[in-house]
Amino acid sequence: MNDVIIRPIEVLLVEDDPGDVVLTKEAFDDTGVRNKLSIVSDGEEAMRFLRREGDYTDAPRPDLVLLDLNLPRMDGRQVLGEIKADETLRTIPVVVLTTSEAEEDILRSYRLHANAYVTKPVDLDQFIRVVRQIDDFFVSVVKLPRS
Repeated sequence: MNDVIIRPIEVLLVEDDPGDVVLTKEAFDDTGVRNKLSIVSDGEEAMRFLRREGDYTDAPRPDLVLLDLNLPRMDGRQVLGEIKADETLRTIPVVVLTTSEAEEDILRSYRLHANAYVTKPVDLDQFIRVVRQIDDFFVSVVKLPRS
């Protein structure tokens, strides 16, 4: 039998909807891997976290960003553009996790180099299942760069 050691990953959730934050936490809590989930609620805060500015000087570098598009202060499209334009941040995988099914949003996200685009299911159980699948994929399947 081949024992595979799965290392926990640092995940940054950029989400302004408190209900979706709770569901995402629940999905992460129910997995066997103890990933660290950091949460910010707007785009400007996300960039401060990623750049380790202000209150975030000791913030961990995320291995994965889960990014909502519709955020206050700086929307997710702008955040995605800034992450992928920044030499030190661009290797962090970004999964857009949003309610938008608009073709324009999907296309723009991929043009801004999103690693995946996932539409949030309206059904609560399905939402949790989708977050778990994202988590499982990035923990068990994908090879992530070391910080």
